[in-house]
Amino acid sequence: MALQIHKLVSSHIWLEKIRIFVEQTISLTGIQGPAVPILRHVLLILVTIFLAWLFYIICRKTLVPLIMSITKKTTVTWDSVLFNKEVLYSACKIVPAIVVWKLLPMVFYQFPSIRLILVRLTAIYIVVMTTRTAVVFIDSFNQLDTISHRSSVRQYLKTFCGVLKILMVFVAIVVIVAILVNRSPMALFAGLGATSAVLMLVFKDTIEGLVSGIRLTSNNMLHVGDWITVPNTTVDGVVKEMSLSTVKVQNFDNTMVTISPQALINGSFQNWIGMEKSPGRRVKRAIYFDFRSIKFEDDDKKITNIGKFRHAMEDYLINREDVNSKMLIMVRELAATQGGVPVEFYFFLKTKEWKNYEENLADIMEYIYSVAREYDLTIYQQFPAQ
Repeated sequence: MALQIHKLVSSHIWLEKIRIFVEQTISLTGIQGPAVPILRHVLLILVTIFLAWLFYIICRKTLVPLIMSITKKTTVTWDSVLFNKEVLYSACKIVPAIVVWKLLPMVFYQFPSIRLILVRLTAIYIVVMTTRTAVVFIDSFNQLDTISHRSSVRQYLKTFCGVLKILMVFVAIVVIVAILVNRSPMALFAGLGATSAVLMLVFKDTIEGLVSGIRLTSNNMLHVGDWITVPNTTVDGVVKEMSLSTVKVQNFDNTMVTISPQALINGSFQNWIGMEKSPGRRVKRAIYFDFRSIKFEDDDKKITNIGKFRHAMEDYLINREDVNSKMLIMVRELAATQGGVPVEFYFFLKTKEWKNYEENLADIMEYIYSVAREYDLTIYQQFPAQ
């Protein structure tokens, strides 16, 4: 779109017609003398502004709706996402600048200094708006619904888009500097080799974030939607967004926390996605019993009350519907402590949703606490000092 307008405006025939039109307009007014150059420049400026506005309106009101109607009629969805309204409107803003840039030599042909300044400013504007359009276009890739929200492909794509945007901005800065100093951009790029160490230092965090992000996604360590817990931090929630520099997490108290990918790679974090995909959520609880309450139930068989309690509780867990009997169920004694004899209950609940999990677990543990009395077992507890 912009290329066609560039060819149209660059035609010498059009420039000559505009010049003739302005000269004829001045002749019709009958103005002569020193006022003619001033009037000529005013009219040329007005014509330039009008043409820039006209081409902008044509692009925005005609070409944009035409392109959007074409993309809507196609069977694929990616073209509607990539060539969305925001991208096309941003591209339309480049068109007036191209018109002005090509007409400036004709407007200020008698003032080369002013013409040079305005041409450079217009060129800078074109570079900035082109870069903005490219960034908006790159951001459109994140809206593609054809890729799974949690897939590693989407994470790769987002990381790649982030790097590409940084590269686009860097190239734009170099081109702008080249325009200001009137040098070739390629000459500046060639001279960047000597300053690579400085650039590495400036973009140190970005490079480390990129490497860490690639490691997180390539090793399938983290995805958007995962529940993670990071030790020694307040991070305990669901990953909402991953970028080159930060991982955004929404905690279960609805607070938003950000942590760097480097911190996750260099340290450690717990990802609960394995639990969410498994057929059960683990329970590992221990109850301490007073030594003095342990006794033989039968002098002949030498069966203890705590032994009968362990077997009975294991049968109880196996027969509960909310406990996954196909996974490990174990009631075992741990090493004795000064706080009594610990008996650990190890099993898996079928439900993994937090609220239901806690309710089922509470029902089970409350039953265990209550039934311990029937076996003459005393649960150890330390009373606070009076």
